[in-house]
Amino acid sequence: MKSALPALAVLVLIAGCAGQPPKTETTAAAAPAQTAPVAAAPVPQPVVRAVETPHIAVDPLDDPDGPLAKRSIYYEFDKSGIRDQYKPLLQAHAGYLAAHRATHVRVEGNCDERGSREYNLALGQRRADSVKAGMKVLGVADEQIETVSWGEEKPRAAGHDEAAWSQNRRSDIVYDRGR
Repeated sequence: MKSALPALAVLVLIAGCAGQPPKTETTAAAAPAQTAPVAAAPVPQPVVRAVETPHIAVDPLDDPDGPLAKRSIYYEFDKSGIRDQYKPLLQAHAGYLAAHRATHVRVEGNCDERGSREYNLALGQRRADSVKAGMKVLGVADEQIETVSWGEEKPRAAGHDEAAWSQNRRSDIVYDRGR
């Protein structure tokens, strides 16, 4: 029975410890236990999801900020050659027309009021033809381009000075969407 006594003592000790919380020693000098601040529950963040917008194809001719928005080429007095500053404009329109073979344009040559009616009609035609020739070199089909001269008949600016005349010496590229 002596051998059962130590085993019984161990069982009593285990049973006694399991039922009571452990004792901690506190002294008068010890500071009261401080509690940690309670963290606030996390605020739920809104869920941001990427919304796919449908891709809407916009014709570059309808883009007011695009390279095809400008459709006039201006000339020096009594000249019909295209100035270097307008070659990118010509290239942009020629590129569009070459890629859209069903699209047609009318190039309208215009002049200022100086010169005879006959002279201005001939100069306006040379201006329109120079735009057509430039477009053909850049790959536009001949049948896509029509030319016409208005001479001095369709001024853009009223007035009888260089400011008005410089606005009237031009070729306008007019797209024909009805064909």
